[in-house]
Parts: sequence; C-alpha cells; structure tokens
Amino acid sequence: MLKFLKGVVGSGGGIKDLPYNIGEPYSTAWGGWAHFRGTSKDDNSPVSIFSYTGSNAQDARLAAARNGAKRLRVVRHPNVLAFLHSTEVENIDGGVAKPTIYLVTEPVMPLSEKIQELDLQGTQRNEYYAWGLNQIARAVSFLNNDCKLVHGNVCLASVVVTATLDWKLHGLDVLSEFDGANPAATGPMLQYDWLVGTQFKSLELAKSDWTTIRKSPPWALDSWGLGCLIYELFSSAKLAKTEDLRNTSQIPKTLLPDYQKLLASAPVKRLNSAKLLENSEFFHNKLVETIQFMEILNLKDSVEKDVFFRKLPTLAEQLPRPIVTKKLLPLLSSALEFGSAAAPALNPLLKIGSWLSQDEFNVKVLPTVIKLFASTDRAIRVGLLQHIDSFGAGLSTQVVDEQIFSHIATGFADTSAFLRELTLKSMLLLAPKLSQRTITGSLLKHLSKLQVDEEPAIRTNTTILLGNIASHLNDATRKRVLINAFTVRALRDGFAPARVAGIMALMATAEYYDATEIATRILPHLVVLTVDSDSDVRTRAFQATEQFVQSLKDYYSKLQSGDPTAVAAPAANVASAGSLGLLGWAVGSLASKKSNDLSSAPAEITSGSTIMTAPPSIATHTSAQPRFHVDEPATASPTSNDGWGDAQDQAFGNDDEDEKDGWGDMDLPAEPALALSRIRAAQQKPVTTQPKPVATSTSSPVKHISRPAIGRVKESSPKSSDGWGDDDDPWAAIAAPAPSTTARPLNPTASRPSSLANGPRRQPQQAQHVSIDGASSRGRGRAAPMKLGASRIQRTSD
Repeated sequence: MLKFLKGVVGSGGGIKDLPYNIGEPYSTAWGGWAHFRGTSKDDNSPVSIFSYTGSNAQDARLAAARNGAKRLRVVRHPNVLAFLHSTEVENIDGGVAKPTIYLVTEPVMPLSEKIQELDLQGTQRNEYYAWGLNQIARAVSFLNNDCKLVHGNVCLASVVVTATLDWKLHGLDVLSEFDGANPAATGPMLQYDWLVGTQFKSLELAKSDWTTIRKSPPWALDSWGLGCLIYELFSSAKLAKTEDLRNTSQIPKTLLPDYQKLLASAPVKRLNSAKLLENSEFFHNKLVETIQFMEILNLKDSVEKDVFFRKLPTLAEQLPRPIVTKKLLPLLSSALEFGSAAAPALNPLLKIGSWLSQDEFNVKVLPTVIKLFASTDRAIRVGLLQHIDSFGAGLSTQVVDEQIFSHIATGFADTSAFLRELTLKSMLLLAPKLSQRTITGSLLKHLSKLQVDEEPAIRTNTTILLGNIASHLNDATRKRVLINAFTVRALRDGFAPARVAGIMALMATAEYYDATEIATRILPHLVVLTVDSDSDVRTRAFQATEQFVQSLKDYYSKLQSGDPTAVAAPAANVASAGSLGLLGWAVGSLASKKSNDLSSAPAEITSGSTIMTAPPSIATHTSAQPRFHVDEPATASPTSNDGWGDAQDQAFGNDDEDEKDGWGDMDLPAEPALALSRIRAAQQKPVTTQPKPVATSTSSPVKHISRPAIGRVKESSPKSSDGWGDDDDPWAAIAAPAPSTTARPLNPTASRPSSLANGPRRQPQQAQHVSIDGASSRGRGRAAPMKLGASRIQRTSD
C-alpha cells in the first residue's frame, strides 16, 4: 500500500504526473473544490492548483468537475481564469479508488480574502469594486453574447483575484450552451444546475421552468447572478436567502437603478451585461478610466499620451495605493519597455516605484529601468539620469559595469550640454560600482575631455567628481591623474569657480600626495593663485597653502626626531574640516536655466556654505587684471590611456622647462629683459614709410618697403602694486601666442648694430621684367613693365 502511494504522490507535495508542487491551501473555494498555492517544478513560478476528489468513479459531482476543467481549457478571455494544466489521478483510500482532478491555473486568490486583505473604505473601495465589476461584466457579456453560453452560477465565490488585482471569473462546472433557438430541445438546459445554491437561483431556475428559460435572452440567468454578486460585495456578507436581495441600503445610488434591472422578476426585462457596461454611471470614475486608457494605449495618439502621463503622477496619489502599485505600475512598465509609452511615462513610473519597498522595486521596476538605458530616445535618457538617485542604489555592480555604463557613457559626448552634465553627475553614484578596468579604460578618458568642455559648469563639476571618486581609483591611477587634473587644468581654468574647485579638490585628496609632490607639484601652483583676480580663489589658495606647508613642517619634524609614525602622505593628518566638505556640486545645475549657454545667464556657484553669483561675462573673461590660468588642455600623450598622462608638470625638476610652464620668472628682475627692452625701443621709434615709386619707361629695381609685423606688439602696461604686469602673465602663452624673444623692429634700421649701420648694404635684387605682347596703356609713352613682388603696378598718364 505504501509503495503504491509513493508512486502516485511524489516528494515535496508533488504529484507524479503533475509538474507542479502543491503548497498551502486557501480557506475558501467554490463548489467543493480545494484551492492551493503552488509553484512550478521547472522555474519555481507561482501558480494556483484546484483539486476535487470524488467519492467513487461514478460520482456525479466528479463529472461536473470534469466539465469545469474541460470548459476552462477551451474558454479564453482576459477576464476568465487562465488555464495552465490539468490531470486526473486515483488515490486508494480504504481499498476504494478515489479519482482526484488537479486543475492548474495562473496564481489567484479568492475575492473574499483579497477584499479583507485590502481593507479599502469609502470612495476608494467603490472605485475598486467598479473596476472589478467591470471586468466580471465583460466576462459574462463574452459568454452570453459572443459564445451563447450560460455560466449559471455567478456569485462572490466564483470570482478570484490575480496578483495585479484583476478579477477573473471561474467555476465553470455548470457552464452550458444556450439552446433557446432549438425548438426541439427538452429537459434541463443546465445539466449541473443542482450545484447552484438555492439563494442564487432566479425565480424561473428555482422552479426549473426550462421553457421560460429557453424563451428568455441568453443573459437572463447570468444577469441575475451579477445582481447577487453586487449584493454580496457591498453588504460584505454572503447571500443567505433570495429575499435579502431586496435590501438595497448598501448599494451605491449610481448603481441602484442598474442593480434593480439586473434582478427584474421578468427574465426578458433583465439588463444585458453589455448594456450595463455602456450605460452605467457607476463605472465612470478615475480608476476605471485610468486603467482603461492604459489598456488601449496603443490606440491613442501622442498628444493624448503626453497629456495623460503628465497628469498621472498627481492622479495616482488620489487612487487606491494597492491598485496603483499592483495594477498601474505593471502596465506602465510594459508600456515603456515595448515602446507604446513615451518619455513622460517615466516620471510616474519612478514616482509609483518610490512607494514600494526596496525588494519590490528591484523586482517590479528595476528590470524595466535597466532596459530603458539602451533607449536611443534622448528624453528617456534625460529622465533616467534626473531620477537616478531614486534607483541607483539598487543597481548591482555587475549590472552597472556590464549593462548600463556603456549606454550612459554616450552622454559624455552628446551635443546637449544639459545631457553631458546629467551624465557627469550620475557618475557620483555609479562610479563606485565600476571595475578598475572600466574606470581606467573608459571613464577617465571621458572625464579628461569634460575637463576642457566649453561649458564652465561642466568643467567645474568634472573636477568635483574627480575629487569624489579619488578613493575608488588605484594608487597608480591616482598618481597619474589627480595632481595633473587639479593643477595643470583646474587651477589654470579661466572660470573662477573651476579654480576654486581645483583648490578644494586638492585639499580633500591631500592624503594621496607625498612630500615631494606637495613641495614640487602642488605648492607652486597654489602660491600663484594667492594673487588671483578673484577674491574667493585667493582665500582658498591661502587656506590650501597653509594646510600643505603645515603638513610638510609636521612631516619633516617627525623625520628629524626619528618618529616611526611619519608617513609618506603628510597632508593626510592635517586635512582641514572645510576641505572635507568638498564633495558637493560646485556649480548649479543647467536644468534650472533651461539653456546650454552659461555665458548668457548668471551661474549660481555653491562652494561649501558660500554662494557666489558669476556675472554673465565670467565665462569669457576679458579683465585687464592678471590671471594665472589657462583654458586650453594639453596635447594628449601617446602613452596615456586616460588623457592626463601628458599633463605631468615637470617644471620643478628641470630648469630648462621653467619658462615653458611659466615658473622661470617668478622673481621679476628690476630692469626689463633685453628682448623686452628692444620691443619697447622699437615701439617708441616712429614708423616711417617710403614714398611710392613712380613707374617710368625704364627698368628700375624694386625697393624694399618697411611694413609693420602681423600681429602688432602690444604696448607694455605698467606693473600693478603686487609686482605682476600683463606682460608677465604665466599662462598668457596658452591663451595667445607669446612675443618672440628676438625683437622684430618696425624699422629695419632701428635695431641694427652700430658696426653695421655705416657699412655697405646689400643691393636689392631687381625684379624681372615681363613683356606682354599687344599690351598698351592709355595716354602717351611706353607701358610700364609688369613687376613681381609686393609693389603695386603703377600707371602714368598725362
């Protein structure tokens, strides 16, 4: 006996011929069926399993259960329970074989239990009931009007609810064809009408008046059942007897006229469920209209979609929260994933997703968001980046590194400055999830380009981002990138807040620099900025200089005393509290300006607790005051993979390179340099021009004419009180070509040595005469020959 049972019933609650595991039962089920939770043995997906065990092979109730399973297999409708699998086995109990039918469907639960779980009240309850009744009425209309079938037992127990809170009609054991058009039909039309409870039977069915039933419309019996369902819903109690249907105190006023028509005593006067859907005022509410719009979204035009999705975030707050998160949210995800919804749908998706727990969000929303990153729609990409704070924490390292980053990285080179800025800011959240290979091989290349972006806000925030992600770089990358990015580029930027960001980034990352780097590569750049034209830059430069100098003092005092706690990065121990507050965006978002041209509108700069306003001209600074910065990047090094390898500042290790980087003339001499004195002497000498030669009939040599050099040398301006003049700007050579060290006089004789002034001069070479046959000039005389060179052809006339 036990051996036979083990062959029939598998381990873990499974049946031998059933590829599903049976779980815990629900407390209620329709018509003698047992309703269990279940899972698939293949993928562990949830299902519902209904079972009915007959007393013997000839059990009439077992025949009705077989009819229900057969009908459910062939009847397919969105509002009818979806069939998955069925099987029938025999169990031996006391020597008697008892057949058991197993019916597997989509996962559902009884409506009565779901109502108690939701516990909706007032208007929200009525809106949800309206949506559920709308679905059941559509299922009944499909059976009665389209299929000419009669369900025969519509009630609260025959309705189940899916995970998305959709109502589904089941319990098809009594389902039969309507044969009213067949005059020869006799006997019961419903073979299993005895399964219907007495309290749910209409008057003609209670009397088994099949003649009247056949003469009635196909919907007469099921319209009565809809009335019973409405009563049970709003009275929150099972129908005990038919007379209770007269109690209408709990029925909503907008539904009461239709309720009375459904329960009309004359079958021919009962309201068709299709008419109920079309005319009932009860079904016209926000929830029903919103869900119906989403279900036919593909049929709507772009204008209707745009208006709907822009109103949806506000509307969703007014609808029942469980229905929004379990019904609307899957519809939104599906619409965005398959392209029927545009970018405006992203905002309500993420807003509704914010109402979920983190685990639910990762299951219901995050997969859709990951797929949307591959979208080519710029509006969707902007929306994702704007809301990345709401879902970025739930992204796994593998997903970010392998699936998302490659799509986001396209925004670094986008033509829209707004999208470039959003892409840059998203890295603050995503960079810690990237592998070192991706950071070094891809991210740093993009940041190198953004640090010389045309938008000053983007350049500034790139420096801020580098300061934030410095801890996620390996030691070799930090050595190669940080100082070059913060000094050679940020501290020389023409945008004052960008220089401030560079100073603060150096202070915040002080722990990564050793004493040699501080002394030779950081402090010289900071000292120059102590005389910067911007007051905030000067203030920050003094703070940073004091911090790094103090760190060097402490470091070398420990070395001299033999303190073993001396470390290679001396600045790590004295980082000021102010520097630790760096990691906020220095420049306000471009989104608030709705413009990609920062030079045409003020840019709000926030640095720590200080808020500055940049004037409109700050992006194209033309002040005559000295500036110690440049705006152009260095040439890319062929050996660097991230764009900073070429920016190594070697000015302090090689005296020959001092003048190249602008540090050779830090101590200005009392007298101007020889080249500069020559330029000034040439400028003080008046420019003389020779008279133009007069064309004659005889050949004459072409005379040299003195011309001013292209790009006239600008007069030297007097030095300011701090000892620096415009001619001494160390970074002016980057912004514009510097004057040549060899003076080029305006007058060729101005700078000739005295030893050669009176010496013989080289005779100018005569121009070759070119004769043109047949050419003649107006007037008398011979035509002047054509001359080659810079001289203008002159013609003489009387």
